[in-house]
Parts: sequence; C-alpha cells; structure tokens
Amino acid sequence: MSGAAADRCKVPKAFWQTVEHIGVPPAALLRQARLPATLHLSEGQVTTTQYFALWRALEELKPEPGLGLTLVQRTDTAVHPPSSLAAFYARDYRDGLLRIARFKRLCSPEQVRVAQGKEECAVTVEWPYATEPEPAISTDVTFASLVELGRRGTGQSLAPLRVELVRERPKSDVYQKYFECPVRFGVAQNRLILKPSDLDRPFPGHNRELLEILTPALASALGELQARSSIKEQVKVVLKRSLASGRPELSDVARDLGLSERTLQRRITEEGASFRELLAEARQELGRQLLLDPSAEIDEVACLLGYQDTSSFYRAFRDREGVTPNRWRELRGDKLH
Repeated sequence: MSGAAADRCKVPKAFWQTVEHIGVPPAALLRQARLPATLHLSEGQVTTTQYFALWRALEELKPEPGLGLTLVQRTDTAVHPPSSLAAFYARDYRDGLLRIARFKRLCSPEQVRVAQGKEECAVTVEWPYATEPEPAISTDVTFASLVELGRRGTGQSLAPLRVELVRERPKSDVYQKYFECPVRFGVAQNRLILKPSDLDRPFPGHNRELLEILTPALASALGELQARSSIKEQVKVVLKRSLASGRPELSDVARDLGLSERTLQRRITEEGASFRELLAEARQELGRQLLLDPSAEIDEVACLLGYQDTSSFYRAFRDREGVTPNRWRELRGDKLH
C-alpha cells in the first residue's frame, strides 16, 4: 500500500454523463474501446491501458479539435469526486494545485508534477504504468481541468503563461482561444506553464451551497464552526476543513480563526489540550464520518485526511481504533443492518 498508486483508474459517473451529452452513447464508446459493455453502470475501475483505450475510442468516434476542452467546460464542478472537489476549497490556486497533485499521487496512477520557479510554474503528467503515449485528449482534459480549477476557484479569467503539446499543430485555433495564451506544438514534452503570480490568488469559495455538495462530513464541519464556542472544537473544525492540503500548522489555523499564533496556543493550553492532540482527534472524527460513506475508497479517505500514503492511514487508524479501516467499516455496517 506504499509507493506509487496501484494501476487502477476510477471512471466516474460524471464521465459517462458528459460523453452522452456530447452525443456519444456509453455503450458505443465501450464497444469501440473493446471494454466490458456494463462498465458504465457503476464507477468501475480500469487499468492505464484500458483508460487510454477509452480516450482513443472517444477520439475515433468524435474527431473534433479540442474535444477534451469541451468535456471539461461541460462538466459541472458538483459532480467531481469529493477528493478532487476538495481542491475548490483550497486557500489559493497554489494550494488547490497541490491538493490535486496529492490526490492523484494517492488515488490514481496519473501523477501530476508541479515544479515551482520564480519565473514560471511547470505542470507535467506521468503515467508510470503506461506502455504507450498518453492520448492527446487525455492530456487536454488534465490541463483544462487545472486551468478551470484556477478560473472557477478564483472567479477570474486566468490564462497560463503558455501551453506546450507534443502533437502536431492542428488546423483549428481552439487551443489558443481556450487557454488564451501561446500554445507550442511539436515539442518534446506536454507541459502546462502557469504564472507564479497567479498561484497566490485566493479562492473565496467557502459557501454553504457548494460545501454541501462536497460530503456531509466536510459540510458539517463548517456549520459546526459557527455553533461551537470551545476553542478546541473550533480548532478541530478548521483542521477538518484543511486536512486535504496536507498537515495543517498551528499558524494556518490561527489565521483562519483570526487569532495570533501565540493567543491560539495559549487558549488551547487553557482548555487542557495540545495542537497535536486536536489534530489527531480531528483526523479520527473525520475519518469515521468519511468511512460511513460506502462509495468512498480507502485511499481517497486517506487523501482527504492529509496522510502522505494509504499505509500511514492504516497504521494510525488501527492504533486508535484497534481494527483496520476496512474492518471498522464492516463492523459498522453490521450494526446498521
């Protein structure tokens, strides 16, 4: 359970809904890709090879320039899985990108690399299990999704510094129109180059309507913040909201609560607790809530709780609960039936 994610890609229901909206029946797509005919009836998992076959089949059935860009634009943010939707609640664009990168590293064989420099931020994608080049439409979907994250998250018309694509230049100018920046074709590697100044742009989006779409567990966390007066409970609520970014620091929580770091530390101590204890409790409480959702994969739960890998989550959960996350879920299910 450590190291690179397993070679399994989840194909969400949103994918099938979107391709159907553009006039491609899921059954026809699966037939073209030579994949099981019932794959679209559930959020099935496929290998990298099968995943690439899906994209190539879509290119063959609907050979339109920039089709991947269209798919992303037509996909409602609300239908994203909780782990990636959490990126829209990041502090800023940089935080959102890093959340997506963490999610991919833990839950998908698609590895998103974010290299930050003073002059530019380069985003690249690697597929460790791939035996052939990534289909162009798949690259388009990934790059457009990251641009949409910035545009929808900030509410501004952000444009990359440039986009570099391995494929030959198409006759259409659809890429320049969508990205609103120079697009280079025929290069050695696919790269999305962002402006470092854009990475600091804040995401103002913590509104209840979108939050309720995320997950009941994370939605309730913000509501609790208004209702609880105990500083310990307020800190845990902020931690639950921030865990998907990684390991939140005391300074981050203090900023969210509008307090100085020293004041927050003093108030936590006065209530007989420590920041480390509250972090562990927040993870435990949120972990229990997320595991109650049977559709949430264990690696997705680990990602939302800020663990660096799934095995770390397993060890921490077993130490506190006495059983593994899977066993805890099974026991809980038995009690509910």
